[in-house]
Amino acid sequence: MANVAMFLAGGIVVMGVMVSLSIHKIDEGHVGVYYRGGALLSKTNGPGYHIMIPFITTFRSVQTTLQTDEVKNVPCGTSGGVMIYFDRIEVVNILQPDSVHEVVKNYTADYDKTLIYNKVHHELNQFCSVHNLHDVYISFFDQIDENLKMALQQDLNTMAPGLRVHAVRVTKPKIPETIRKNYETMEAEKTKLLIANEKQKVIEKEAETERKRAVIDAEKNSLVSRIQWEQKIMEKESEKKMSEIEDATYLAKMKGRADSNHYQVQREAEANKLKLTKEYLELMRYQAISANSKVYFGSNIPNMFVDSLHGVPAAVHTQKNK
Repeated sequence: MANVAMFLAGGIVVMGVMVSLSIHKIDEGHVGVYYRGGALLSKTNGPGYHIMIPFITTFRSVQTTLQTDEVKNVPCGTSGGVMIYFDRIEVVNILQPDSVHEVVKNYTADYDKTLIYNKVHHELNQFCSVHNLHDVYISFFDQIDENLKMALQQDLNTMAPGLRVHAVRVTKPKIPETIRKNYETMEAEKTKLLIANEKQKVIEKEAETERKRAVIDAEKNSLVSRIQWEQKIMEKESEKKMSEIEDATYLAKMKGRADSNHYQVQREAEANKLKLTKEYLELMRYQAISANSKVYFGSNIPNMFVDSLHGVPAAVHTQKNK
């Protein structure tokens, strides 16, 4: 009985181990591929728990979400014979789930070593071999990532259509120290030149600003002078008009006064003309004589004045007052 119990216990333990080895888990974003005796089976499984024959069947979990493969320390020889090293190159890629079996069948579950790592080495060396150090390090460095991405994708479209490259990031390559110092010196001089050019532009801009300010001030002064000049002309024209009005007023006044005097003299002349009668003239003569002479009356008068007009003797002797 004891032996039977031990046998049963051993069988249960073996069964438990076999079950635990047969059950496996596939994570989300992965596809499981299976091998039996080293041969790839046609069956694939998605995320979740699955059962396989332990010790006979094995599985590999293949990622089908975005992943980043880092290719480090890639040597690259330029056309001038200078050896440089790219410290790190990152390739962001994704494998379509329905292409997992085909890619793994052709390039194993470590497909990225063949399709990504080796291709990066090859394409970078192809690029460096036709460019000098200055082109790789300075002139065309900003184009390396895009050119590498296009070259990788072009080959993958033929070799593994389900594998897509989304982005490539390339770090600055390591160059010999002496050359690096020369480039640093050159960049420092270039920076100084750029600073000098910018400073010159600032000075030119300030001079242009001063010139525009001077032009504006001159135009403003000219406008002010013109306004003042026009104001003076208007004042002179106003004074001229006022003078003309005053002259016209004075002329009219003097003309009116002259017309009045003329009328007065004319009326007096007409009145005097009416007064020129014999009787009035006689009266005026006697008034003049009586105002300026002495008159003597009597029989002994030295002289006799006979009125030539009337023929009447007048005993009048005129003696002027001394």
